[in-house]
Amino acid sequence: METIISILIGYLIGSIPTAYLILKKTRNINITENGSNNVGALNSYEVSKSKTIGLIVLSLDFIKGVFSVIIVQFLFGSSFLITIVALTFAVLAHCYSPWIKFKGGRGLATAAGGVLLIEPVILLLWVLFWLIAYLFKRHIHLANILASILTCALAVSSSDILNSARWLTNPPAETNLTFASFNVFIFLIILSRHISYIKKYFVTGKNKIKGTNDE
Repeated sequence: METIISILIGYLIGSIPTAYLILKKTRNINITENGSNNVGALNSYEVSKSKTIGLIVLSLDFIKGVFSVIIVQFLFGSSFLITIVALTFAVLAHCYSPWIKFKGGRGLATAAGGVLLIEPVILLLWVLFWLIAYLFKRHIHLANILASILTCALAVSSSDILNSARWLTNPPAETNLTFASFNVFIFLIILSRHISYIKKYFVTGKNKIKGTNDE
């Protein structure tokens, strides 16, 4: 029963289409039909031309991840499995929201909000990899992909270390396999929202990058 309730809490919180609601209310714009059609902070900024709107969307999406973790831990205590179930479904629902025909964002901000509370070192590693990738490639989505792949690989290969102490993972996962599996699932969801860029830069071999949000 705890698992089912955690799924529902995470899914309902994550499914709130923050960017869609804010752009519709403030600019009467359907973000799913403008820019990259992505329901997230970057496209909100690029469509509205407002840094304020972009930051508001980013903050609220981040908070969705935070709340999904805090609420479940408040109700059921500090269990890694219960917590990550809620966060995983929050990210999934953010990326594929039922309220807007299963469209959504790329899940990064929502995932970051929850991971900050559970696995702060994973978030730190992702940011580090992202900065390095962006420094060399100067492309946001490519940096997202590379940082996610590298962080996921490190989380799996070093699960015994990263899951060994509360300052690394809080609460620690019941097993290293559980820890590794959670990170794989989260990053697979995120990467599923970058499929067009993965095809462009890794499958078709197109390496000429011209902007932050090119299609």
